[in-house]
Amino acid sequence: MRIAFVGVLSVAMICGSVAHAADAAAAKEKAAICAGCHGDNGISQTENIPSLAGQPDQFLQWQLVFFRGGSRKNEQMQPIAEAIGNEDVRALGAYFAALTPPKATTPDDNPDLSAKGAQAAAGRRCASCHTDSFAGTKAVARLAGQREEYLVKALHDYKSGVRSGGAGAAMTDVAYPLSDEEIEALAHYLAHL
Repeated sequence: MRIAFVGVLSVAMICGSVAHAADAAAAKEKAAICAGCHGDNGISQTENIPSLAGQPDQFLQWQLVFFRGGSRKNEQMQPIAEAIGNEDVRALGAYFAALTPPKATTPDDNPDLSAKGAQAAAGRRCASCHTDSFAGTKAVARLAGQREEYLVKALHDYKSGVRSGGAGAAMTDVAYPLSDEEIEALAHYLAHL
């Protein structure tokens, strides 16, 4: 009886691995359309387009749902998000979350600005949601290594109320009192982590 159970368990594990590999391949194929803007392996090379690699799975899924439902606006993203179903949303979230997150590609050319950004991050308690390493968690975005100009844009969008959805209210409260200098410093600091 034990041998039969081990045999069944082994077959189930092999089938599960094959199914997982097939799911991963299908998700990679679906993600190919994203590469045009978000870059190969989810690392953006395009100004004001975020990197998706290493973003938390739930965060990515929610952003697609917000685009699909229209609570988050973007001319390019809305039609794409409207055309994908829930299974694809889950598959894309898992796919990008599993990719290696971006790292700063250039040394910090302005450590004084980074120091001001670190001070602003501490003062606004950014780590309380985004984690101490700013890697994000669950439905909260990864900020470390994100494109600097995208972070500036996102903070300005939260500050002005243009961006909403999910933690939009919390982010609006955090971003609203930030000066332009603090936004620049925060973005610089986080992009170079």
